[in-house]
Amino acid sequence: MERQQYSELQKLYVEPKITLVGAGPGDPDLISVKGVKALQTADVVIYDALVDETLLNYAPKEATRVYVGNPSGDENFSQATVNRLMVDYALNFGHVVRLKGGDLFVFGRGYEEVEFAASYSVETEIIPGISSAISVPGLQGIPVTHKGNSESLWILSGTDSDGLLNSEIKEAADSKATVVVLLGFEQLNEIVSIYKKLGKGRLPAAVIQNGSMKNEKIAIGIVNTIEEVVEEQSIDNAGPVLLIFGQAVTLHKDFSRILNFLEQENY
Repeated sequence: MERQQYSELQKLYVEPKITLVGAGPGDPDLISVKGVKALQTADVVIYDALVDETLLNYAPKEATRVYVGNPSGDENFSQATVNRLMVDYALNFGHVVRLKGGDLFVFGRGYEEVEFAASYSVETEIIPGISSAISVPGLQGIPVTHKGNSESLWILSGTDSDGLLNSEIKEAADSKATVVVLLGFEQLNEIVSIYKKLGKGRLPAAVIQNGSMKNEKIAIGIVNTIEEVVEEQSIDNAGPVLLIFGQAVTLHKDFSRILNFLEQENY
């Protein structure tokens, strides 16, 4: 049966709709009011590994809840499978809320889901979320832009579509901008090497894991020391991690103390 025929047949019984909702960086209180309202009308909620499951309490008790993990993980659903599940549930049950961590369109693959839904003529609505790229540094007192300190911002993924180091990181590192790298913890050593080769070993740097959550960890230092501090703080790849490079890090409340220590140790 053709997609259009199948879609029209299903619409005789249900009104399929998909609402993509950004859940924010992790703290469940950081979801939008509009996102909560969407959950309250859901027939199905499809959610990933970066979503606090307490948010599911907003959905009706009878709503189906479907965990799809993180599409980038080997043991979880692929993006293609998530797309298919999302549309199938909408066509068969009605209103599907696709609940995703952070913001939908900041390395969230949200537009892929919109396109797939459109290919089946399923109505979609977009409810943005707070992106971790800006909010997680901000919650730690690091404004990614600040007059006279940092007046531009790069937000990059650590790798490209082939899984290799993002080639744009070198361009970003060569700028005066605040550089925020998502999905790049495993590339930290390579990124540090790029900054060092550019003569920026003393540039302020920070690494934050599980930002906005109760188990948040943070490492503050300079490029020359950040890997060592990450190890001291037991930061690993078990939860979402972002990297921050630039003068904006100097505005963190602990940076002056850390800098004094580094100068005493002749870093």
